[in-house]
Amino acid sequence: MTRRPSLILLLTTLLLTLTANTQAQASGYRYWSFWDRTGTHWTYATQGPSTTHPDDGTVQGFRFAVSEDSADAQQPRSPAPDFAKICANSPSTQGKKRIALVIDFGTPSDAPSGETPPALRTACASVPPDATTAEALATVAKPLRYDTNALLCAIEGYPQQGCGEQITKNTAPPHNGPSVGLLAGAAAVALLGMAAIWQTRRRKHA
Repeated sequence: MTRRPSLILLLTTLLLTLTANTQAQASGYRYWSFWDRTGTHWTYATQGPSTTHPDDGTVQGFRFAVSEDSADAQQPRSPAPDFAKICANSPSTQGKKRIALVIDFGTPSDAPSGETPPALRTACASVPPDATTAEALATVAKPLRYDTNALLCAIEGYPQQGCGEQITKNTAPPHNGPSVGLLAGAAAVALLGMAAIWQTRRRKHA
């Protein structure tokens, strides 16, 4: 009974596993996420800005980043936004409500090729009582850009192109010299060669 098929199968499996691990990739989407300020924490919004009707004194945020899903989404990098501070220069007006907005354009690593994200900023929107968050945002951060499905694509014209496109990133750590996958492949080929030699010698002595 020969062991060659099982040995080859084992080595092939090892090669495929090592190659998969060293070329690991993660898929995500580059988009503007929308956040509510709940107590002392940011909470991923359960509704979109075009259907949300915030109350006076609400703090909300937007963050541009690459995320796999809502559980992986990156929150605005303003850990303790203060409504009174953001709206200090916008006094209360009869027949209006004030919404404090945190607009985080993200990091260079999340930016589309050739674009540089503006600095994070805050704004106080003074809007009618029945206004949505989208309407509040439009008063302080034009131009806004939406796709045909009403997905928010750009705030203040950033980014210039794209809208929720899928992004694939190589998650393998940086290294010097030959890749682990290349070395693993070479080792597996060498082992297969050794197995063939061993099998040939075994036949001669049979």
